[in-house]
This record gives sequence, structure tokens and C-alpha cells, in this order.
Amino acid sequence: MRTYPRNSPQACARIVALAMLADGGMCKKELDTFDRLEVHARIGLDKAEFHAIVQAFCEDLLMAAHSNWSDMCGVDPRALAELMGEIDIPELQRKLISLCVAIVEADGRVADSESVVLEAAVEHWGLERKMLETSGAA
Repeated sequence: MRTYPRNSPQACARIVALAMLADGGMCKKELDTFDRLEVHARIGLDKAEFHAIVQAFCEDLLMAAHSNWSDMCGVDPRALAELMGEIDIPELQRKLISLCVAIVEADGRVADSESVVLEAAVEHWGLERKMLETSGAA
């Protein structure tokens, strides 16, 4: 799998792409939410750059799954940790989880595979702990 510089727009795009593709496809409501929130711009890319990264990411996933699309969402825990590890700025982590949640909830349901991605981000980035610390300080 390709790597990108830490906290780069490209690394961010892969996290968003993973959330969008986790259930095996992108529905119109998810794409509409992506466009309405201007996710590509909020992570520092234009649409063409975002789409190029999504395409490259899909190619990487297909190669890792030995060309079996149904296994695409089965990103192994180590690869998932590596993807999440490319983002280590807390503000950026919170922005990404917020964007990903908005996108996966757009169709009114969160698939198990989407939950896996969101939970991996929360766990890897320690967001649950940080959220509890923030609410405890309030």
C-alpha cells in the first residue's frame, strides 16, 4: 500500500475514502453529503486530486485483497492502524472523524464495516479518552 506524509491531505483523503467505501460502495446520499460539506476542500485538495487518491487507494486495496472486491473492506487491523497512524494531529483527527461520521450516516444507516472504520479511528487516535477528558473538564 502506498504511503503519504503524515497529516498530509492525501493521508486524510484515504481515511475519508475508507469510510466512504467501507460498506462496498458509495451511495448518492453519501456523495451528496461529501459535496455539500466540501470535504475535498476541507482536507486541502481539489476534487480531481481527491478522486485520484481514491482511485489509487482502491487499486491498493484490490491488490491487497488479491483482486476480490468483496474482501476490499476487510482491511487487516495492521493496515488499518498504519492508515490511522498517518494522522497524528488531534485537531485533524477530530475533523476527519466528524467528516467520516457525517458521510457514513448520510444514508440513514451505519453498516458494520463502516463502524469498524470509525471505531478504529476513535481507538487508534484515543478520541474516546480525549472526549471524556473534555466533558469531565466542562
